[in-house]
Amino acid sequence: MQLAKKLIFIINISKRMYVLFIKELNSFLSSLMGYITIIVFLAVMGLFLWVLPMEFNVIDFGYAGIDGLFMIAPWVFLFLIPAITMKMLAEERKNGTIELLLTKPLSDISIIMAKFLAGVTLVFLSILPTVVYIVAVYQLGMPKGNLDLGGIIGSYIGLLLLGGVFVAIGVFSSSITNNQIIAFIVSVLICAFTYIGFDAIASLGVLGNADLVVKSIGINHHYVSISRGVIDSRDVIYYFSAIFFFLLLTKISLESRNWKK
Repeated sequence: MQLAKKLIFIINISKRMYVLFIKELNSFLSSLMGYITIIVFLAVMGLFLWVLPMEFNVIDFGYAGIDGLFMIAPWVFLFLIPAITMKMLAEERKNGTIELLLTKPLSDISIIMAKFLAGVTLVFLSILPTVVYIVAVYQLGMPKGNLDLGGIIGSYIGLLLLGGVFVAIGVFSSSITNNQIIAFIVSVLICAFTYIGFDAIASLGVLGNADLVVKSIGINHHYVSISRGVIDSRDVIYYFSAIFFFLLLTKISLESRNWKK
């Protein structure tokens, strides 16, 4: 009997979270923000990979690969993801609807997860059309199909996980303020620091043997590792731990409303 009650409770929570997830996703896709996000990402990627005469240009590079995509995408996400997450909770705070949302039969973590998963889904939808680039490079290869598919798959997994961390940071940043601009700036700064900040500190060479440890804390270290096509459990655990950490901070931020009462 107790087990049945627990299962029913979990199912009801899952249904409510799913409804909120669909609502959040629809709010992106029913407005210009979601489409602008996808279009901007694809436009920037297309310019760097196929149009602009740079080292990332696939045709000029003369090598069958889309490494440029995975080198540029994190920098685009650095600004694009904070832009789509900045209103998730900040707008709720500003409009006063956060209290209404939190009084519904949903736990804080269910609300956070629904918004987080909606953001990750939008990131996935942004990445998905770039599969066309693989098909194009596949056809251009000499011989045809001369591609490192293992490395490409690993890079896509790494990019999606990196996007997940950035979304978690964005949701947290949106939870600490009712100002979307502040949420955006805080999110960009945290994302930038977690992505390259630890590498920059390690490159100073002032920490001796600890430099490698500091470097391993940064996202880029694990992103480069997984992009080689080898899915190391340590890299996957790192990404999920980082996501869990920032979502936990978001939960603490939401709970802090009770401390002020």
